[in-house]
Amino acid sequence: MELLRLGPIGHERPYVRDGGKVFALAPLTADIDGAFLAADGIARVREALQRRELEATAMEGLRIGAPIARPTAVICIGQNYAAHAAESGAEPPEHPVVFFKHPNTVVGPDDVVLLPPGAEKVDWEVELAIVIGRTARYLASPDAAREVIAGYTISNDVSERAYQLEVSGGQWSKGKCSETFNPLGPVLVPADEIDPQALRLRSFVNGEPRQDSSTADMIFPVLQIVHELSQYLVLEPGDVINTGTPQGVALSGRFPYLQHGDEMTIEIEGLGRQRQRTERVHLG
Repeated sequence: MELLRLGPIGHERPYVRDGGKVFALAPLTADIDGAFLAADGIARVREALQRRELEATAMEGLRIGAPIARPTAVICIGQNYAAHAAESGAEPPEHPVVFFKHPNTVVGPDDVVLLPPGAEKVDWEVELAIVIGRTARYLASPDAAREVIAGYTISNDVSERAYQLEVSGGQWSKGKCSETFNPLGPVLVPADEIDPQALRLRSFVNGEPRQDSSTADMIFPVLQIVHELSQYLVLEPGDVINTGTPQGVALSGRFPYLQHGDEMTIEIEGLGRQRQRTERVHLG
């Protein structure tokens, strides 16, 4: 089962894809958001499918939006793959590195990614994203995190490395929060249908391979990330957690940074594929 949101920007509607067919979720909810997830939305969708209460529809020609509407927070984990930490010139962290993206960075999986005026070090990052489905505070153990995760999707944690590491001494969120810097989707897959530590994740630029790794190589696995975050902040339904990226980014010096007209392809096994074309913002 895959939850998705289709339609023009700002006017997306909720759907579910199951057994090769797409069904409108209008009888159950106006959108796929934190309130829907917190109210056992995924279980209600399954029940409606079993009872054949949903109407099949076509999705051809419809834009795919981010699978979660208006994320309440986008929390990110840095340097969570040892090889990526090494290519960044850092030792693997002893504790999760945490930073934030503004929620308004989230766009659809195939939407244009805008390069800020003057930005010359824009980078790609394929990441597994966690979507929280229940409020989580002071979880007792990593295993307890299973009960608060609604599902998983794909994130492209687009980054401007000069803003992140060079401007004013380097503050990570500066390089992460430009508009369109978090394509998300195409689908949200329920947590009980995915093994988050056994997924191949890859990225390409203009069809050329960049990243190719597995979530098995995470330093801090998904359940540990959610458990640890819950000790320092309250996770709310609808929050998105980007879990880090493997080696193969432009920051390594092995590849050029993104330019106007480049195309990124980001994919994770079992979660689909997203594509974005880059476009330079010109002022005046």
